[in-house]
Order: sequence, then C-alpha cells, then structure tokens
Amino acid sequence: MPYAFVAEATLGKLARWLRIMGFDTIYSPATPTKEWIEDKDKTRILLTRTRKVKDLSNAQTRIFIVSDKPFEQLKEVIHSVGIVPEDIKLFFRCLRCNIPIQPIDKKHVQRLVPDHILETHHLFQTCTGCGRIYWPGTHTENSREVIKKLFE
Repeated sequence: MPYAFVAEATLGKLARWLRIMGFDTIYSPATPTKEWIEDKDKTRILLTRTRKVKDLSNAQTRIFIVSDKPFEQLKEVIHSVGIVPEDIKLFFRCLRCNIPIQPIDKKHVQRLVPDHILETHHLFQTCTGCGRIYWPGTHTENSREVIKKLFE
C-alpha cells in the first residue's frame, strides 16, 4: 500500500528518512502546520509534534510523534501505519524535492560528478525536478542497515 505523508517543520530528519525509504513525504518547513490541516487533500498522513493539532477533529489522519530521536520517530510511524519491509522502495525519491528519481546514463553525468566517482561508479540516477545526481555509495549500505534494525 502506498503511503503519503506530510511532516511539520520540526520533523525534517524524519521526513528525509521516509523519503530514503521511498515514501511520498512533503516537507516544507516554511509552511505552517495549520495550512496542512486546512488543505483539501486529506489523503496524506500528517506527522506532527503539536498536541493541539493531534486533538483537532477533521478527516485527516495524523500521527502524533512523541520521540525526539529520528530512529524512534521512524519506529512510531512504522508501527502506527503498519509499514512492512515490502512497502519500502529504498532510494526511489529525491531527498531534496521528493520526486521519484530516474536512471541516467553515465555519459550524461561526466561533468556533473567528481572524477573519482565517475571512475569508480557505473550506476547513476537523477531527479528531473532539481537535477541532483545520485549514485550508490557507503550511505546506501548504511541506510539499509538502519532500516533493517527498524524491523528487528
């Protein structure tokens, strides 16, 4: 089941991790939480740390995040929503702008990545929104380990 989230300003690290895991997660620290509540699109799950938002009654699903630690916050979301490992699409979305990333041929990134990356890597992806280039590195394996621990 595809989950979509909106994270309030205080939950930037949680939003980033949800994007790493492939979940459509809007994060705009300049947008007040009140605007997300009043938004007509009630399909997104609102992630909040604001108690008065938690208790408002409207049709939008919301999860009140208790922990200050991103790893624990992720656990809260996983357990609240019922996410299973099969729901995860690791590094499917741009970490900066949330758009799904696309494969790009190595020859098209020659002037966009450092020379040593070009010499040691063969798979690249790009965001069609912001133009950011991604490649598998040690962060990929480290992220896999963190996510594996979430489900132990």
